[in-house]
Amino acid sequence: MGEYSQYISDQRREVATPASLVNEGKASFGTFDKEFENLNLLDAKKPTHLATCFNKIKLTRWEALEVHLDEGELVVGLCNMGVMATLATLFFDIRNSKLYSWSNTIPVKKAIIAQNLLNGHTTHTDHKNAMIKYINDFQEGKAEVNGAIKNKKTGEISFDFFLVRASKPSIVSIPFGPNRPLYTQKDLFKAEGSLTLNGETFKCNENTYAVIDDHRGYYPRHAHYDWLTTMGKDKDGNPLGFNLTRNQSIDQEKYNENLIWLKNASSLLPPVVFKKSAPTKTFISAKETPIIWTVKDDHGMVNVNFRLTGVNKMIVHAGIIRIDYFVTFGVLDGYLLQEDGKKIVLDGIQGIGEDKTLLF
Repeated sequence: MGEYSQYISDQRREVATPASLVNEGKASFGTFDKEFENLNLLDAKKPTHLATCFNKIKLTRWEALEVHLDEGELVVGLCNMGVMATLATLFFDIRNSKLYSWSNTIPVKKAIIAQNLLNGHTTHTDHKNAMIKYINDFQEGKAEVNGAIKNKKTGEISFDFFLVRASKPSIVSIPFGPNRPLYTQKDLFKAEGSLTLNGETFKCNENTYAVIDDHRGYYPRHAHYDWLTTMGKDKDGNPLGFNLTRNQSIDQEKYNENLIWLKNASSLLPPVVFKKSAPTKTFISAKETPIIWTVKDDHGMVNVNFRLTGVNKMIVHAGIIRIDYFVTFGVLDGYLLQEDGKKIVLDGIQGIGEDKTLLF
């Protein structure tokens, strides 16, 4: 707690995690202190406008990994949206701003999302030229992720990472409607292991940190969110990361997931707003089309600029389905304030973001 704690809603403070996220059809909302044993979002009573029997095809679930290496940044996620499933894999080489991309459509039955993040439960798929496996042991603050993906156009990427928690977890359930939960757990990890891209191997070192994002929720048919994160070390060599998101929470003050990850601790942040100097979809290169995202709050705790250096574009307009999904890479400047007023300067740190709009 500190001088800026007055700007954090009491409802953002963590409470004891119930055994189940949904009890007697009603979802729990808030911030929680440990993993859920029973992530039973399918038991929610009429979370969408459709009958409860349609929950299975309306629930979106994914487990994603972001890793910051000295040479570049990996983003990989297995997503099951009920009626379709994908494995998306990106590597952004920060040495030359080159972006490598693999996109795999997976049969829904082969895109297995872990029951929970405890006791070795796995998120996995192994389909054609796409394999990934998350082994989740969050009760011990550990996880393992390995994968191998290839195609003729981009080549081959493989990785093996062993992760140890470096901060406090962020576990929230956010209402998108009266009984419409969006659950996510995000953790900052120290990473060991390596990644091989088209024959070149990058090994983890003392600078290598990662984030796992376990995510399940009922998105509205018209959905949008902006997200920005980083992972690494501060000037003193301690773990440092942040998570900034603006989504469709019905009460941004009480229900958001904004925070700073510190060594074995975290500091909460208020709601934020993203402003973009130009639409993300217009990005060609940092030189030709310079685009800056500015992220701020109302109290001076968040003042961050994100200068794009790479964008992966997924644009699908097919009948009643529209997807405009941009994964962004870039360089940060500005600052964050902890609740005690301590300033964290972000100048020159690498960042990863998303700008996603759905009609689904």
